Amino acid sequence: MHVPDGFLDAPTSVATGVVAVAGVALALRRSRGDLDDRVAPLAGLVATFVFAAQMLNFPVAAGTSGHLLGGALAAVLVGPWTATLCITVVLLVQALVFADGGLTALGTNVTLMALVGVWVGWLAFALVRRVLPSRAGSVPVAAAIGALLSVPVAAAVFAALFLVGGTAPVEAGTLFGAMITWHVVIGIGEAVITFLVVSAVMSVRPDLVRGAQHLTTDRTPSLDREAVAR
Repeated sequence: MHVPDGFLDAPTSVATGVVAVAGVALALRRSRGDLDDRVAPLAGLVATFVFAAQMLNFPVAAGTSGHLLGGALAAVLVGPWTATLCITVVLLVQALVFADGGLTALGTNVTLMALVGVWVGWLAFALVRRVLPSRAGSVPVAAAIGALLSVPVAAAVFAALFLVGGTAPVEAGTLFGAMITWHVVIGIGEAVITFLVVSAVMSVRPDLVRGAQHLTTDRTPSLDREAVAR
């Protein structure tokens, strides 16, 4: 979904840049308490995995590209604030080193993937998790649904931005159709990958999964009672 330079006009690019700066600044502030000795290495691994996944691009429409976003996966593993920073770092490196997405469009790409992708995925995950039974097996399922929803929503936001400040000669209906249709397909693939990765981490280190912290909290009182009984 990387947006290239010149695809949106200057006012729209500046506006998304302001949103991106504000979102990342808030994430920096809110993530300070999350990045401890356990989470920091996992955040690095998440950023590396997302970086590799996003480098696999294919054209969608009018110069845009489609690929896995990784926002929901990152949010479930390390929390949405840290995930926002992880995706932002990935996008910055891609723009500076690999010219994947333009520098003038960096704010737009951060807004779409590090903010919309991460937070739609996290909120959908949190809502689905509340509906499902409170057990370990529900976490990967909720994460997969969050991933599935986050991708086409981010694509729809991009299409809306294009309606406001697009510069390429593409009809809105064509762009909406191409972006959402392709990104629903991408979302299905992202849901499968998210389910598999979260399941793998849950099977070995569930204590590292931010989206599973409620399970640890729920077990704490019973563990304390058992310790007292002994």
